[in-house]
Amino acid sequence: MGVSNGLTLLEGETTKAAQEKASFSDHRQLAHYLSLLCFLLTIVTLLQTLCLVQIMLTSQSQSSLQENKLQELTNRLEKLNQSHHLLFAQYPALNQYCPINNSSTGERKCRPCLTDWTLQGEKCFYFSEDRADWISSQYLCMSLGGAVATIKTEEEQEFLFKMAQSRSQGDSYWLGLRSSAVDGTWQWSDGTPLENGPQFWEHEPDVTGERKVLCGRLTPGDNYRKSWFSSGCSGQLRRICERRQASLQ
Repeated sequence: MGVSNGLTLLEGETTKAAQEKASFSDHRQLAHYLSLLCFLLTIVTLLQTLCLVQIMLTSQSQSSLQENKLQELTNRLEKLNQSHHLLFAQYPALNQYCPINNSSTGERKCRPCLTDWTLQGEKCFYFSEDRADWISSQYLCMSLGGAVATIKTEEEQEFLFKMAQSRSQGDSYWLGLRSSAVDGTWQWSDGTPLENGPQFWEHEPDVTGERKVLCGRLTPGDNYRKSWFSSGCSGQLRRICERRQASLQ
């Protein structure tokens, strides 16, 4: 019986030792896993830090490039403004085509016709307020860079008729139209024979009678198709000047 008790005690001790050994092994394995996890977390943290630093450096580099580009564009704009002001200072006539539209900003608005001229088709027309004879009217229109108006289409005739009608109260306007003292034929001041285009006489001029130079005038009435009249060229009338529109391209 004593031997039996001793064996029982020995087996108990052996089982306890085995349990303690297994428990120790589990703790070591857990500690190993925890160490590995800490290492991995450290690596992840380092990678995140490196990515953040890279992003910051890239952002700073792009910001620097943008600042340089902005400065370059600002310098170019200043040079363009200087050239713009110099151009208008050297060529004052440009102010008539591109007047200042906004006095506070200096913004200009360009247009194909000079101030007080009206665009129709490819021509600009000017209706004078003062009066002169036909020859003087030619010189006065030439001084503005144009000539007394020639009418080559019905569209032009209707436009000029309506403009004259709205501006005058029974006033007539010289046209660039004159008869020949040799054969009485009519031609425009640019040398084009009148017979080559449309005509809008109230009464057809008589070219068979006495040969004397007559000039053509537009007198707005009720019908634009019958608003041309022949007159002595020394009469004091208003005038319609024309010039080609400016190209803004």
